[in-house]
Amino acid sequence: MTSVQFDSFANVTFVRPTTFFINGFSNVPHAKYYYVFLCFVYAVTVLGNSLIMFTIYLARSLHTAKYIAVFNLALSDLGGSSALIPKLIDMFLFEHQEITYEACLANMFFVFHFMTLQSLTLLALAYDRMVAICFPLRYQAIVTKTAMFLIVGVTWILSVVINVLLVGLITRLSFCRSTVVSSYYCDHGPIFRLACNDNSMNNIMAFVCFALLVCTPVILITITYFCIAVALLKIAHGAERIKAMKTCTSHLMLVAIFYLPSLSVNIAASVTSIHPNARIINNSLTQTIPPMLNPLIYTLKTEEVMQSIKELYKRSKVNTTVERNMKYCRGN
Repeated sequence: MTSVQFDSFANVTFVRPTTFFINGFSNVPHAKYYYVFLCFVYAVTVLGNSLIMFTIYLARSLHTAKYIAVFNLALSDLGGSSALIPKLIDMFLFEHQEITYEACLANMFFVFHFMTLQSLTLLALAYDRMVAICFPLRYQAIVTKTAMFLIVGVTWILSVVINVLLVGLITRLSFCRSTVVSSYYCDHGPIFRLACNDNSMNNIMAFVCFALLVCTPVILITITYFCIAVALLKIAHGAERIKAMKTCTSHLMLVAIFYLPSLSVNIAASVTSIHPNARIINNSLTQTIPPMLNPLIYTLKTEEVMQSIKELYKRSKVNTTVERNMKYCRGN
């Protein structure tokens, strides 16, 4: 089941497994119901994010810099859930828990790539809100559509480069012992810890990625909201202050839903040992629930989006009526 390559320079046996076995939950009765629940989560995620993306694409009033970032967030949510949940369901509902080495690395890359995009896009949206509130008269000049396209493009390039390095470092590892991954997908940490040669570079890269892609955005978002708070205190009228605060509530909810579970799990893991089953539940919910809730939050909490959806619905209803009348006239 393994292909063995010999390293002529180091004179050691290098083992690259043909497959990995994804272990999933251990000794949990009726675990399949949890994966059925994730089927429902995925269906809502696809519908919600597709609705947001189509609304932004079709509604000319939403063709602004802010909604370029919102579109990118919806795309990242859809991509991340699609990279994770269908494969997870195939593994554990249909018992295809073996995955080839190449497919495992591809799965790892896409899951981490879209998670990175989600994190960096939330940072871009925080920048948008900070400029809108702190520099309202210069907002249109600073946050242009060109500038936001550039920011989104940089996030994609940065994400691809970092995650190619992260996944590429796995290829230098030798797996001469177990190939059973104690996770629910091809997770980076549980895989590199199975290696029987030096994995210190992978450990360093994991720490760098967490610091750069999770901790740094959280720190920068906190700074942007500190600047927003200072700007709001300078606003004399309470009504204007409340109106400005309302423009931030949706984004703050997304930030809390995305970052708090991830940070809490990692902090808890550094202090004490967490049972693998608890880690799987925490991490899987962290990766699947925010993409499902993000479009609901933006739809329900953002008046612009709701108004655009209503206008598109009325327009489609009028077009349907016109087409029906035209067919009736032709028939007569």
